[in-house]
Amino acid sequence: MPRFVRTSVLPETPGELFAWHARPGALTRLTPPWRLLRRLDPEAPLQEGQRIRLQLGIGPWRVPWTAWHRDLVPGELFVDEMLVGPFKSWVHRHRFQDTGEGTELRDEIDYEFPGGALAARLAEPLVRSMLERDFTWRHGVLRSDLERHRSFRQNPRMRVALTGGTGLIGRQLGAFLSTGGHQVHQITRRPRPQSLDIGWDPARGRLDAADLEGLDAVIHLAGEPIAGRWTRAHKTRILRSRVQGTLLLSQALASLKDPPRVLVSSSAIGYYGDRGEEALPETSPSGTGFLAEVCRGWEAATSPAREAGIRVVQIRTGLVLTPEGGALAPMLLPFGLGFGGPVGSGRQFWSWIGSEDLLGVYHHALLREDLQGPINAVAGSCPNAEFVRTLGRVLGRPALLPMPAPVVRLVLGEMGEELLLAGARVVPERLLESGFQFRHTDLESALRQVLGRVRC
Repeated sequence: MPRFVRTSVLPETPGELFAWHARPGALTRLTPPWRLLRRLDPEAPLQEGQRIRLQLGIGPWRVPWTAWHRDLVPGELFVDEMLVGPFKSWVHRHRFQDTGEGTELRDEIDYEFPGGALAARLAEPLVRSMLERDFTWRHGVLRSDLERHRSFRQNPRMRVALTGGTGLIGRQLGAFLSTGGHQVHQITRRPRPQSLDIGWDPARGRLDAADLEGLDAVIHLAGEPIAGRWTRAHKTRILRSRVQGTLLLSQALASLKDPPRVLVSSSAIGYYGDRGEEALPETSPSGTGFLAEVCRGWEAATSPAREAGIRVVQIRTGLVLTPEGGALAPMLLPFGLGFGGPVGSGRQFWSWIGSEDLLGVYHHALLREDLQGPINAVAGSCPNAEFVRTLGRVLGRPALLPMPAPVVRLVLGEMGEELLLAGARVVPERLLESGFQFRHTDLESALRQVLGRVRC
């Protein structure tokens, strides 16, 4: 029977490391962004005998995977065993061993293939390669998460409410905070019975302020997706969802007897408009265009909370590097096929941040009490031509086929003009001044991390 083993030594105690794995959100944090694995039931604390239902994407197919947790020994061991899935058998042992200077985490997987010896010989190299790639990423993300939480070890754990918790960033941010020991409440239009969820309907102006009493912090991520052609109706939804939703939440927080200490609200570097090669710290004035208008209204809508004495931070996010969505995801197929290349002139600056660093920015903004106002969440910037060359190099493909500006305007209209052809060289001045540590400030390193193409 094949066995895969990956070990890492981490500076936590066995009890601390086990507790991280036992909290809701651990599976979300440990699933690589390129791996199409979806949990079908809500995440819950680790328990003996607990069953979890998953769906695994393999090419165009969706394969059910049911497992159960057994042999839980807190601080020492737990086992995941597949009951239904693509393997004949799959047993994953998570071992935690005190080394005297930390804890050795040992992931040990025994598996068998269906279909006999020939199928096993054909499948084994592929499965071994997938496991090496996945667990290199898993152990790296675990180490990074623990380091970020350790840097604020002296701070008490918080009760945090989160809008947009099912979105691209919100799902991972909620899991990051939960595994770090914080209690996370989802503010959602579809609250689940017997959960920590808080109901709201921003389109209809509905939010019961009483449900927000006693929270330590609120993170606001919700808003209409900006992808797609910007028809008049779509632009109205984009603007209203951000301004009205933020204003509703800010006014509710301002009315509380026991308000949270901090509101961290998302924004975007679209605030600066198309600015060429000008370096843009947070003190730079806003630019022109639809996105700049949206961002100004978005940030202004937090005023009721700020005027009520709540510390308010606005996260002006750049291009987020993740294969799960955003600007990078739709580039992967054409670039992977060798059809990628510069967009327009290729001279426009794209300012970017890795998805894991963005989680760190929100965490930093929550817990650094001296931070308030706008924060540029970018790790680096470069001309588009350099960005696409680097992406092609990471994928092992050429990036020589340009997408002319007229084609961008024809296919994507105003959205393509502002998101792809415009540029802003944004500088994370306030993050750096506050001591924030980016994990990846080099574009190639950041792309290799999020795409699981780390060089050994």
